[in-house]
Amino acid sequence: MAKYPLAASMINQINRIDMISNNLANVNTVGFKQEGTTEGSFNYYLQRAQQDGFNPTKLNEVVNTIPKMDTKYIHAEMGPIVSTGNALDFSLTQSDTFFKVRDEKSGEVVYTRDGSFKNLNGMLVDSNGQAVLSIDDEPIAIEAGEYFQGEIGVVKINYDDLEKYKDNNFKIKEAGVNIEQLENNDGQFMQGSLEKSNVNSVSSMVALIDAHRRLEQAQKAIQSESEMNEVLVQKIGDTSK
Repeated sequence: MAKYPLAASMINQINRIDMISNNLANVNTVGFKQEGTTEGSFNYYLQRAQQDGFNPTKLNEVVNTIPKMDTKYIHAEMGPIVSTGNALDFSLTQSDTFFKVRDEKSGEVVYTRDGSFKNLNGMLVDSNGQAVLSIDDEPIAIEAGEYFQGEIGVVKINYDDLEKYKDNNFKIKEAGVNIEQLENNDGQFMQGSLEKSNVNSVSSMVALIDAHRRLEQAQKAIQSESEMNEVLVQKIGDTSK
């Protein structure tokens, strides 16, 4: 039965390795927020099932202590701000505010902290060519000598209500989430600068090494148990002759 928690631990560490590797791969991505995980046991889910009228078996009670990757969360702290001198670069001044962009495939509004904008045929777009939106969810035109900065929409959203989306964006987890539309964007961003990734490469490398070691330990433990069982079966076979 020990193989159950060991196998679960291996799955958890594989998931950790994938997540940390993705963080490290985006250490130079503008506005990127690293992710973390929490680990619990099967106990919480078993208790909830019991409350719903489920009668646990002996097996359910034994695997009750199996470790399980519980939740994934986003680190909300800001990354370092660097000056670029580019008039189309913007860095947000608060950790829980976002620019709005239009996803070119789905057409829905998504959110980003990557303020490395571009001029595409007179329209303000993000680094992926998607339209940056105003407070009214309208695309923003850039004309020579015109002041367009005041049109850039900024919203405030709790990270617990967001999930990672493609192209370094975020989207709302569920409908009905509170999105605070900031009518006046004065002081909400700085022009000519960018927010770098908040990934700490040193601590992430340490965490990656730790995850690999835990994976190897669980793997070796399963292998040792299998070898012990094999020896036991051979001894039982010898005594039965």
